[in-house]
Amino acid sequence: MRSVELFTGAGGLALGLATAGFEHLAVIERDADSCRTLRENQHRHVRDMAAWPVFHCDVRSFDYSSVPEDIDLLAAGVPCQPFSIGGKHRGHRDERNMFPQTVEIIRKLKPKAVLVENVRGLARSSFAKYFSYIHFMLSYPEIKRRSGEDWVEHLGKLERYHTTGKPSGLWYRVVSRVLNAADYGVPQKRERIFFVAFRADLHVEWSFPASTHSGESLLFSQFVSGDYWDRQRVPKRLIPRPPNKYEDKLRRLRNGILPLLLPWCTVREVIADLPSPFSTRAEEEPGLTHFSIPGARRYVGHTGSALDEPAKTLKAGDHGVPGGENMLASPDGTVRYFTIRESARLQTFPDDYVFPGSWTESMRQIGNAVPVQLAECLGKNIYRKLSEKLPH
Repeated sequence: MRSVELFTGAGGLALGLATAGFEHLAVIERDADSCRTLRENQHRHVRDMAAWPVFHCDVRSFDYSSVPEDIDLLAAGVPCQPFSIGGKHRGHRDERNMFPQTVEIIRKLKPKAVLVENVRGLARSSFAKYFSYIHFMLSYPEIKRRSGEDWVEHLGKLERYHTTGKPSGLWYRVVSRVLNAADYGVPQKRERIFFVAFRADLHVEWSFPASTHSGESLLFSQFVSGDYWDRQRVPKRLIPRPPNKYEDKLRRLRNGILPLLLPWCTVREVIADLPSPFSTRAEEEPGLTHFSIPGARRYVGHTGSALDEPAKTLKAGDHGVPGGENMLASPDGTVRYFTIRESARLQTFPDDYVFPGSWTESMRQIGNAVPVQLAECLGKNIYRKLSEKLPH
């Protein structure tokens, strides 16, 4: 199935969708450092990336006439800064708000399905009205905003069109949900909002895939059955006491309410086989990028990620890594920054995927990425539904 990806960044979403079976006809990214990452991994033949047509340009200047209409999927990791909790909260007033441009591209390409990702902050009450606007724009991309018409007026027009109950032409059935990547086996508590839309003429019935992993299952394996510590070969004397905040949950689990899902994946599980990051220097290990960066410290609200839980959300930040974030908090009380390779694993990039830029630039790209494993999960579900509707 053919796809186009906008705002590709370091390629997490694109890589997951390619693994799910989509063939990218165009991968578009305007950031030079991100394009360098994509091309370096193409050169290394990572997961057939060599065939990706990577375009270093703004999505607004790309020639979409070079892409056939009726592609199967348009994917977009729309820039998140306008709606990020850590940003300036300018929302629709931010010049980086690319939702209207994304809708314009949908109108041009008429894809069978659309997948859009953004930060959870977009679902905040302060953005509720604009959230509805995004939903209606994705639903009815042919209802254009006139010159001089502000977005609130355009929202009213879309609402009136929607309530007629008689849409025609190009329109989509849209669903959205905040997903926690940890619930799908990613070793990171990363909540992001996803919009998925199918062209109405296909009559697709779809819902987001059910969670496969849970925090309760992790608690059970750690403090009821104990098999987590056995798998990780942790000596009994080093097994921590369960945190008091989980007392009620553990009581229910011990009383026979067995979890049905797989345990959340933890930081320890994904970095256990890596050597000590203090054993090499950056210039000695440019490919693996597993070296220590000094300067990590705790302060209020920034305590790092526990070794035996999924990591906290990896951050990009305006200047690389925000102080106190993207840290590993070891059981002995020490903290250190995650290495680039550890961070890439927390985002489920394969180990042969490299980040050729500086530590700050690499962490920015990794922190902005969609976890590859979550992208693959959503991609497979979309692929399967489209396959059911298309002639063989």
